Amino acid sequence: MPSTAISFELPSIRTNVWRSRIVAIFLLALIGGIFWVDSRYPSLMKKYHSGTHVKVVGAITFDAVYQVDRTMPLAQRVWRTSVNWLNANRIGMTFAFLFGPAALTFLGTLPRRRTKSRHLNALLGTLAGMPLGVCANCVAPIGRGLYASGMSTESVLAAMFSSPALNVVVLAMTFALFPLQIALIKLASVLLLIFVFAPYMASRQTPPANTEMDCPVEWAASETWPQALVNTLKSYTKSFWIVFRAGFPLMLLAAFLGALLIELVPPQAVNAPVSLVGILLVALVGAFLPVPMAFDVVIAYIAMTHGVPLPYVVVMLCTLGIYSVYSVAVVGKTISWKVATATYAAVAALGIAAGIVTRLFA
Repeated sequence: MPSTAISFELPSIRTNVWRSRIVAIFLLALIGGIFWVDSRYPSLMKKYHSGTHVKVVGAITFDAVYQVDRTMPLAQRVWRTSVNWLNANRIGMTFAFLFGPAALTFLGTLPRRRTKSRHLNALLGTLAGMPLGVCANCVAPIGRGLYASGMSTESVLAAMFSSPALNVVVLAMTFALFPLQIALIKLASVLLLIFVFAPYMASRQTPPANTEMDCPVEWAASETWPQALVNTLKSYTKSFWIVFRAGFPLMLLAAFLGALLIELVPPQAVNAPVSLVGILLVALVGAFLPVPMAFDVVIAYIAMTHGVPLPYVVVMLCTLGIYSVYSVAVVGKTISWKVATATYAAVAALGIAAGIVTRLFA
């Protein structure tokens, strides 16, 4: 599959864009503050305080607009599950499509978006992603904005991994609901992705030969406060189109593909005796499904309490929720299909390794 990666030319940064930078920071704080305070963190805290009583209603969502019954025809089940997924992600995706362009606009005012150290870049991406509080799906449009601004591949991947997996509430849920050794396996798999895989993958990446879009930030030689406001809003509008034009159609495709896969998987598949083939299949499905924030922790806990073999539980915990078919599509469209597919393979491989280790020593 040919690469359609974004390449860009960073704009000339002058010290007198501080007014635009302040406006961009205010825009980021406004969008993020409304989402985090009004929606995301109250929702996460509610799940955390529910503890062992947390429930899942949909196939790949916590709640459901339409009930889905296995007696229904496949097409009807896929349609209903797709609608349930879109409804469950409506707030997070709205945030992503608004916050991603704001991040692109702000980062365009900075003279540097990366360092010479790939591991330091990964750390910076991790620190940027941890407080975002969005799932592997909703963080993908934000990652597109980060990459278009000039951030490195390892920073973008680290931010996309850390947002769903290293969020403080999700981590607290993981360590509260699972034995310590299982929680540590999950944490180790995430850290390996961030600090080993992401820098390695970036070092193997070749510069793209074609240009899909340029960083849209264009700052004047001098500006007043009114000009800074106008310039920032113009840049934000351009940035929004960059993020939305690829992210929205791929979101609809991901809803369909995720619904189709989960409805094709037999409900009792994970109750089968543990085998290497079973571990492989669970890992491939887990890394593919576009599940919401903290769904991996909750569904793996429910599976464990219902007698699902522990190796399968660990594979689910290490693959669900950190990457998805939507992430693959956005990363492929934004960075390269090589990076996108290699990341999917790495998530699945770490899940397989975690399942094998659990089978051998648990």
